[in-house]
This record gives sequence, C-alpha cells and structure tokens, in this order.
Amino acid sequence: QVQLVESGGGLVQPGGSLRLSCAASGFTLDSNAIAWFRQTPGKEREGVSCISGSEGSIYYPDSVKGRFTISRDNVKNTVYLQMNSLNPEDPGVYVCAADLGAPCTVIHDSIYPNGMDYWGKGTLVDVSS
Repeated sequence: QVQLVESGGGLVQPGGSLRLSCAASGFTLDSNAIAWFRQTPGKEREGVSCISGSEGSIYYPDSVKGRFTISRDNVKNTVYLQMNSLNPEDPGVYVCAADLGAPCTVIHDSIYPNGMDYWGKGTLVDVSS
C-alpha cells in the first residue's frame, strides 16, 4: 500500500527555517518523482520543488529558488524539504506527492500536479512574528 506521510511543519518567525519530511512506503524513491506542493486558501496550489527518481534532477520555481532545498534519503525512503528565509508568502499546507515511474513534469515553469499518483495529507507551515 502506497503511503506518504509528511511531518515537520510548525510556526516560525519571518527569516526562520523549517525542515519538512515526507516518509514514503509501498514504493521506492529511486525510480519515482516526489514533489512538494503548498496549498493556501484563496490561492492556486503551487508546486515548490520536485526531485526526479532515477537521475535525481531537481526543479524549483522562482518563488523559492535559493531558499528551499529538496533532498532524499533512499535508505530511509524519505524526501526532505529544507526551507530557509521563510517569509509571509510561504505559509500553507505543504503536501508531498509521488509520480510513479516518471520524472518531474514541469509545464510553463510550474510543477504539473495532475500527473501525481499519490498524495499525502500535508503538514501546516505558518510564518508569523
């Protein structure tokens, strides 16, 4: 059974950092893409990073480039999202998703959500002083 479980969210001050985790089960990371999306009421769901399986290529949109870093631990079957310099534009529910057997799909500079096969339930990130 495929499962994705996020953790690591919380409240942080502007300029602070958080590291999110996405623990995967039922499949292995080394041949599948994992993406992080954030969902905020009133805004479109936004893909904030994606790491492809076999070649490990990584994509970030401009909104988080230089601040967020995605990585994976194939032994722990876990993907991480290190978020630095958090600002008031970053709060939301951060959800990881898996696209089995495919690399990251980026269309018009956006990570394509409709190709994802499985989704976690998310972890809440808030940025406030």
